[in-house]
Amino acid sequence: MKKLTSTQIAEITDGTIAGDDSCTISGVAALQEAEPCHLSFLGNTKYKPQVLPSLAAIVIVPPDFEPDAPEGRCWIIAENPSAAFSIIVAEFAPPEIVFSAGIHPTAVVDNSARVPEDVHVGAHAVIEADAKIGAGSTIGAGSYIGHGCVLGENCRLHPNVTVLARCVLGNRVVVHSSSVVGSDGFGFIPGVQSHEKIPQVGIVQLDNDVELGSNVSVDRARFGRTWIKAGTKVDNLVQIAHNVVIGERCFIVAQVGIAGSSVIGDNVILAGQVGVGGHVTIGDSVVALGRAAVWGDVEPGLQVGGEPAIPRREMLRQKACLKRLPDLVKRVDALEKGE
Repeated sequence: MKKLTSTQIAEITDGTIAGDDSCTISGVAALQEAEPCHLSFLGNTKYKPQVLPSLAAIVIVPPDFEPDAPEGRCWIIAENPSAAFSIIVAEFAPPEIVFSAGIHPTAVVDNSARVPEDVHVGAHAVIEADAKIGAGSTIGAGSYIGHGCVLGENCRLHPNVTVLARCVLGNRVVVHSSSVVGSDGFGFIPGVQSHEKIPQVGIVQLDNDVELGSNVSVDRARFGRTWIKAGTKVDNLVQIAHNVVIGERCFIVAQVGIAGSSVIGDNVILAGQVGVGGHVTIGDSVVALGRAAVWGDVEPGLQVGGEPAIPRREMLRQKACLKRLPDLVKRVDALEKGE
């Protein structure tokens, strides 16, 4: 069983020991679940009351954490406890699963597809005609790569991923299970008897180091491309509609929906369940708080929330006013009655 001392942990995380420097741990756990053999961390002030009652022998804390470590325990003081904890988690993580190169006997690979020898193609995967797979990539079991698709080097498609015709993925793109890249955009001309489908003939382009969670839908463009730029990370259950452009290094959190032809700048955060209307432009470094409804353009650098989304401070003022509304109604009623 692997063990680490407080001294070793401080060296690995570039932290400082406060308390008993002889503590030893053999694993990691959350504050409330930890045993005396565990290391834990304080990554959010919300959990500060859990630190002292915790049984964890070692806790990674921020520099402004005030209580001293009890006897027999120690704190590792780090500028970013969450990042430091991740380093220690990696020390105890199981070995990474490495897939062997080659094509599984049950996979179906068209003769015209280009699949280098070091690529792994899992059981029952399908790679259609004229597809090109980059060196070192992994195509999980049951995945589908459509006609003319291009995948860069060292991509990882988890089991049951669908990438439809002509879509382009850069290097080191990761797509988790049950996601679909390149489904038709939702375009119809309303009619009395039936709705006429508008052809969706564009593609989806995912640049280098993009990662899509599970059950993500990225629709192909009506024309041109739906484009997610380098380094952007997309959480589970996200809908990205046709002709959307998302900038570099964005975080798109779970259950976000982005309507067609919207443009998202670089370094934007869309928190959980944010809705973005069609043809909206969101500037660089914007943060949209959870469940915000963004129906209009947002200037760079703003934090917005509410429905419709407005600057954060204005939203908080409105919420404060709403809390006072029942009392104001009583006062108005009293005034009208002459009381």
